[in-house]
Amino acid sequence: MKTPHDCLRTPLAHNTGRSRRDFLHLAGTLAAVTPLTQPPANAAQPSPSIGILIATTFTTGTLEARLDETKASGLACIQMSMAAANLPEMPDQIPSDLPEKIRRAAADRGIAIASLTGTFNMTHPDPEHRRTGLRRLRLLAEACPQIGTSTIHICTGTRNPDSMWRRHPDNNSPEAWRDMAACVREAAAIARQANVVLAFEPEINNVVDSARKARRLLDEIGSPHLKVTMDPANLFHTGELPRMKEILDEAFELLGKDVVLAHAKDLDHDGDAGHLPAGHGVLDYPRYISLLRTYHCKGPILLHGLTREQVPGCLAFLRARLARSAA
Repeated sequence: MKTPHDCLRTPLAHNTGRSRRDFLHLAGTLAAVTPLTQPPANAAQPSPSIGILIATTFTTGTLEARLDETKASGLACIQMSMAAANLPEMPDQIPSDLPEKIRRAAADRGIAIASLTGTFNMTHPDPEHRRTGLRRLRLLAEACPQIGTSTIHICTGTRNPDSMWRRHPDNNSPEAWRDMAACVREAAAIARQANVVLAFEPEINNVVDSARKARRLLDEIGSPHLKVTMDPANLFHTGELPRMKEILDEAFELLGKDVVLAHAKDLDHDGDAGHLPAGHGVLDYPRYISLLRTYHCKGPILLHGLTREQVPGCLAFLRARLARSAA
């Protein structure tokens, strides 16, 4: 059976029974059924939605109460944590009715669930700790369709046995990389089976402490189910703050096409410093937002590291920066 494309490939001289009017009609039909694969070069990009890590800012109350605060603040989406439903962040069991309850409670308030927190120490020196984390991650991944999200935020971790957010001298050892990469590879297999995406964050206290190491990990694992959360406040090692533009540009050059989530915090010095609310430090937000647009990062921007009281000011700051960038 011929398609409109087949007909148009036939020279007009060989279609003596076909009038010019018929041909123009056929060309119009083809234009109507052929999708536009690329937007016009000068098409304006929509601003990303702004959300929040719900459990670390709205730290008390029921899930419904925390979602009510999110809505009242004017936020569009959340990074959900099981802690917001008064479970452990990485539970051993999830009540069968809870995922649908979470989805419905968010939907009733017009709030999107951009991602789910699934962090555990993927470089922990105890293999059993890593196996437990993977088992719990599988539970979260399998619950994602009912919760209404397809992205889980993870942490590559550290050799520090007490906290996945504290640096350890052995983080740069070949053994630490080997254990972390093996754990991430298993996690990516879980994500593939559940049809979700894992997003890890290059963070100076973790084994993956730079954009270059993040690129190495992505290439080594080679899975479309492994992507990146970008939080530039966590990229600057001691002495690197004067090179802010260079480090931001390099991070997006290496990782921009793989960024699916963006965090919004701030810092006032380098090293282990990215703990200030957005707009309260020296991070070059115009550059950061410009790079998100340049690399067509379509995921949400999630506020992080702020109190309830700081939400209105940080949201206004971020909206103003996004508006200036769009203009």
